[in-house]
Amino acid sequence: MSGELDGHVCLVTGGTGNLGRAVITELLSRGARVAAPYRSADRWREIERGFAAGDRLWSAPADVSHTDSAQEFVEKAVAALGRLDGLATVAGAYAGSHTLEKAPASEWPTMLGANLAPTYAVCRAALPALLKQGGSVVTVAARLALEGGAGSAAYAVSKAAVLALTRVLALENRERGVRFNCVAPGTIDTPDNRAAMPKADTSRWTPPAAIARVIAFLLGPASAPTTGAVVPVDLPA
Repeated sequence: MSGELDGHVCLVTGGTGNLGRAVITELLSRGARVAAPYRSADRWREIERGFAAGDRLWSAPADVSHTDSAQEFVEKAVAALGRLDGLATVAGAYAGSHTLEKAPASEWPTMLGANLAPTYAVCRAALPALLKQGGSVVTVAARLALEGGAGSAAYAVSKAAVLALTRVLALENRERGVRFNCVAPGTIDTPDNRAAMPKADTSRWTPPAAIARVIAFLLGPASAPTTGAVVPVDLPA
C-alpha cells in the first residue's frame, strides 16, 4: 500500500490516543501528509518522535471540540499543507459503569462533548476545504452504537449520534464529491483497556493497527464508490 496516498493531505484528530496514533502511522506509511491537533504539548512531543515523519507531519495546539478552535486549526493546516483530501475523526472517550438511574448525570454532557462535539466541529470546519477537490471523511462510532450496552447509555448514545451525523453528511455531500463513512469498533486492544479489564478475554479484541488499515482504505481512492457506510471493525486481526 506504500504510495497509495502520495499527494494526499489528511487530518487526524485524537492523535495522542492509541487508535489515533495507529491511524497517523498507517497514513504516513501510505505516503500521505498528515495534520494533527493536540491539547498537551508535552504528550504530543513524546509521541511525535515515534513517527519519524519529518515535514510530512504537521501539528498545532487546538481543542477541536470547540467550533472556533477547529476552524482555526483547519485553516492553518490547509495554509501550511496546501490542501485537504481526507479527515479521520478519531478523538473520543469512554465512560460508563452504572445503569441509567445510577450513572452520574455528568456522563451525558461529558460523553456528548467528548464524542459528538469534536466530530461535528471538525467536519463543519473541514468541509469547505474538502469540497474544493473532493475528499473522504471517516468517523469513529462504536459497536455499542448499533447494539446498545448495559451500563454505557451516555457513551452508546453519543456514538449513535456520531453515526447519525455521518449518514446525514453522506447524503448532503453525495453529489458534491465528499464521501462520509463510519467505522464501528468493538473493544480495542489497548494498554488502557487491558488495565481496566484485567480479567477479560482479549483474544476477541481488535488491535488499533487493524482498525487503522480500514480507516486508511476508506480515506483512499480504492474506496471511491463507497459513502454512507457503517463498517464493523470488531474482530481480532
